[in-house]
Amino acid sequence: MRFRLTDPEASCFLNTWFMSTPLKVAIGADHGGYDLKQRLAAFLQSQGHQVTDCGTHSKDAVDYPVIAHRVATQVAEGRCALGIMVDGAGIGSAMAANKVPGIRAAACYNEALARNSREHNGANVLTLGAGQTSLADAQAIVSVFIGSHCSEARHQRRVDLIMDIERGRMVSAPAQTNTLNKGANVDLSPQDIERIAARVKTLLAGGAGATGGATDVALHMDAKSLAQMIDHTILRPDASRADVEKLCREAVEHQFFSVCVNSTWVPLARDLVRGSAVKVCAVVGFPLGAMPPQIKAMETRRAIREGAKEIDMVINVGALKSGDDKLVLEDIRAVVEACKDGRALSKVILENSLLTDDEKIRACELSMQARADYVKTSTGFSTGGATAEDIALMARTVAPKKLGVKASGGVRTYDDAMRMIRAGATRIGASSSVKILEEARSR
Repeated sequence: MRFRLTDPEASCFLNTWFMSTPLKVAIGADHGGYDLKQRLAAFLQSQGHQVTDCGTHSKDAVDYPVIAHRVATQVAEGRCALGIMVDGAGIGSAMAANKVPGIRAAACYNEALARNSREHNGANVLTLGAGQTSLADAQAIVSVFIGSHCSEARHQRRVDLIMDIERGRMVSAPAQTNTLNKGANVDLSPQDIERIAARVKTLLAGGAGATGGATDVALHMDAKSLAQMIDHTILRPDASRADVEKLCREAVEHQFFSVCVNSTWVPLARDLVRGSAVKVCAVVGFPLGAMPPQIKAMETRRAIREGAKEIDMVINVGALKSGDDKLVLEDIRAVVEACKDGRALSKVILENSLLTDDEKIRACELSMQARADYVKTSTGFSTGGATAEDIALMARTVAPKKLGVKASGGVRTYDDAMRMIRAGATRIGASSSVKILEEARSR
């Protein structure tokens, strides 16, 4: 049975799923909340959840901001899914926790507030007042808090606006409140600005980009500039540690923008590129994308915690082709939210070779609505890779929201890369990156 997220049955299903699925929960208290914290920890464990006790561990006087910071940090860094903090009133701990980037803490005194804080505000830390709440009430509040989930698009959009304030991206009250086609507010780096300037010159000169398609109009790029558009990639299932080490050495030597690896290799890649400008990019839900959104979000948070600065997630292709746009949106948004919390860039892999043009456009629109940073053509593991026609289609679709476009899959030569860039690509994913640069230098 498939539920729509707006159905009452779907809400009940999600709440039951979250409450019955074991979660890792950080819990803490000051001396006034110690007794209630101990009992709530035992209650959570009895429900099958894993508890990280952040203290305090006695009734000796302590400062609640210190403990609240510990709880919030566990959540912000992805070590725990949710946090619970208990002090005398719950208010001060909420204030302290909310100073930690990525945290949305709510002081709740009844079940209705707990549900509202999760469903409407995406709260990830609950604060309780031991002087205001009995054990029975606290257990009920915790159950509702853990069992609720922010799934409505209109609520999630407002949560995104809250996070925009934290990131300094809020400008003024948005004139448009429609949730359709809400894209990412993308900070432009100097490299982005240079690429945009080059693109404008090409358009004014009547180049291929003017029509969005690939032509034979010459557009050349020096090796150094091209390297800064390339994610040097190794995603083979048989890639060994030695292969990843070689990839990272090449990336540092040639100054590629990033290395793109399976998430298991993120810690190694992070250590190998440390001290250079090379970023670590991890793939998530790779290569099929057919797992639940929550699993992709957990994989994302772990990869970011271990050093990934960019995440390339595979869309749920089957859901898209089934017309289940709400599930696709939830799928993308789960990863995007984890990326925004972890200050990582998000890319959405569409697997274009399996999609019609209408489906590609819908996938791009859903990526914009989820506030992703990039759309990407393919995994390289399906029936086809990047084409100039697909890049042009994607670039036209996401242009209003300034999303980047990554061409990946079958980009093996300098001419391949230039063809994608002429069509509108702003990033290239390739395993033949060194060969591409050698050809660029020879030109």
